Amino acid sequence: MNEILDAIKNVSIKISQTIKYADLGYSQNQNATGDNQLKLDVLSDEIITTEFSKIASIKALVSEEKDEVLMLNENAKFIIAYDPLDGSSLVDVNFAVGSIFGIYENELRPECLVAAAYSVYGPRLELVICEKNNQAPCLYRLDMGDKFAKIKELKMAEKGKLNASGATQKGWSKTHASFIKSLFDEGYRLRYSGAMVADLHQILLKGGGLFSYPATSDCVNGKLRVLFEVLPFAFIYENAGGATTDGVSNSLLSIKVEKTHQTTPCFFGSRYEIDRLKSAYNV
Repeated sequence: MNEILDAIKNVSIKISQTIKYADLGYSQNQNATGDNQLKLDVLSDEIITTEFSKIASIKALVSEEKDEVLMLNENAKFIIAYDPLDGSSLVDVNFAVGSIFGIYENELRPECLVAAAYSVYGPRLELVICEKNNQAPCLYRLDMGDKFAKIKELKMAEKGKLNASGATQKGWSKTHASFIKSLFDEGYRLRYSGAMVADLHQILLKGGGLFSYPATSDCVNGKLRVLFEVLPFAFIYENAGGATTDGVSNSLLSIKVEKTHQTTPCFFGSRYEIDRLKSAYNV
């Protein structure tokens, strides 16, 4: 596990450096869910694949940018599912973006998640790591010596102040629109950039709030990917004392994974906001 986490640190530094100077144009390809791939998406995926391919304990790699599972070592036990560059379409306006990693043991199921991590490429390079045995996620920051220094453990408050509301509003259900309005009426502040990593990182570090990406009329199964984005963050949030749901079940970690590029509606936040949402959705 330490070898895998060290590799995540290494690729985060390399991707952070690459972002500063890489071509921001689109490639000629689409990923498995039909998104046009930026050249930076492909390059970030290549950096991660090269680094992880050196580790004997990794069985396979599953990436948002790969159509199929990449088998590395058939007799190994860890499978890494990752989004190489979340929010990459915002790099051209210099917003914070990031990489997301879920580390699964033997099978791609929520109960097999043994660790999760994400990096944030902003004014500073930060990394959050959460291991099953250590429970609380920890924040690390790259220092002047190109080493990640531990800053603190992360813990969410019972109630927050931030509201990150995703998806096109005209596609929201009446239930969701009414619920979001009720939070704003209560005094919540809008904080939404369009990069999942940046928005969830802000809520986590500020102590609480709600991130929502609901089902919509044009994306009835949501838009965010279960294995690469949703489950790693659910693992981190729930271990930080927060809560999650898909609007149907009590936790995102109870989702049944049926295909590699599966998507889902998803909600992450403090317990207060998630309890409010469950009540509105009759969960």
